[in-house]
Amino acid sequence: MAQIIEMPKLSDTMVVGTVSKWLKNKGDAVSNGDILAEIETDKATMELENFDEGVLLDVFVPEGSEAPIGCPLAVIGEEGEDVSSLRPPENFLEIQAEAEEPPSSPAPADKPDGGSVNQSDEVVEGKSLSTPSEDSPPKETKPDGEDSRILASPLARKMALEKKIDLATISGTGPRGRITKKDLEGLDHSSPPKAIAPRHDDSSVASGGLEDKTVPLSKMRSVIAARLLESKNSIPHFYLQKEINAQPLRLAREAINHKLHERNGGSSFPKVTINDLILKACADTISWHPEINTSWEEKSIRFHGTVNLSFGVAVEDGLLTPVIRNAEALSLLDLSSQAKSLIDRARSKKLAPDEMSGSTFTVTNLGMYGIDFFSGIINPPNAAILSVGASSRKAVVGLCGNVVVGETMVLGLSCDHRLIDGAMAAQFLKSLGENLENPASMLI
Repeated sequence: MAQIIEMPKLSDTMVVGTVSKWLKNKGDAVSNGDILAEIETDKATMELENFDEGVLLDVFVPEGSEAPIGCPLAVIGEEGEDVSSLRPPENFLEIQAEAEEPPSSPAPADKPDGGSVNQSDEVVEGKSLSTPSEDSPPKETKPDGEDSRILASPLARKMALEKKIDLATISGTGPRGRITKKDLEGLDHSSPPKAIAPRHDDSSVASGGLEDKTVPLSKMRSVIAARLLESKNSIPHFYLQKEINAQPLRLAREAINHKLHERNGGSSFPKVTINDLILKACADTISWHPEINTSWEEKSIRFHGTVNLSFGVAVEDGLLTPVIRNAEALSLLDLSSQAKSLIDRARSKKLAPDEMSGSTFTVTNLGMYGIDFFSGIINPPNAAILSVGASSRKAVVGLCGNVVVGETMVLGLSCDHRLIDGAMAAQFLKSLGENLENPASMLI
């Protein structure tokens, strides 16, 4: 009996996936455990594993195409078996996208003042947005931002971006004038897109790399936006900051790497970074302040028995936060090695789902970009996030009361006030600063 292979849910935030590459072709014999395809999610590129025996009878979603969770991707069965009835319609994605659109609320018959309301208008946060009728084409994008809505399926938007087609110049044939994949197929995309008028008559032509354009949201950017909005709206943040002496940290790093250089006979080796030392200090300090390692569960507070450290890694189209598990039990070198491995896989989008989930504390570092101080947004369900700025040379008061050249760094701590009180956070930040100013203290 034929088995349909559907788009699986490969991460906790995944909504759609892209078939980046089919590793098996139509007609190939497949076995349990074979990898059928590579699926790109909002966070990584994952492998689609097969659990059936038989022949790959048909492929429904070609390489480079996007499909939502549960969408049929392919079918496996016995050789010669008729599976034509299992093939989804060509416009499956457009049909599903239409089905997922929330229905517009019916407008009231009369306004409060007795005036009539056009039923094609819907009110969103006090603003009236005109909805196109069934027969009307999508609206053109206006540069002044008055109405930039263009009805188009996610697949059509992706194709338009790849082919550099201005959707405002296309008349859609889908429901309510929606632009679909069919409307874009066969178009000559070599011609330049429709010109956009300047915002003001007296404005000058933009120079350099600036240009007026609108691009669709990537899956990763959509997830980042949703999670950070949820965090800021649902978590009562409060913020602390502390300036520390960063010179001992730098000297400790230099001494450790010098020793590793000697141990490796002068050959190349993975060097310990300042961020590695900060991660190690966080893991050790959290062990003495367990209230920092908690999560809010509405009717209870969960204390985690291990420190699972996540840290921010900037990638091409967003930010990933891989997780180092049981960080409190790792040596500095083991922690450094795991961090480097996770960074490499994050940048190549090869992180597994369990390597991006289950964190209990997060560190975000913008010091390498020369940022002195910032306040991070809490990564749910964490209770806090540490923000690390750049170390900088400045005049400080020496031990004898004289002014000397020093090196300082500013740490910021954003906390969930439901879980952590100000005094708790201050004690943790004080202990963390002491560990970083005296790196040898982390050896005991």
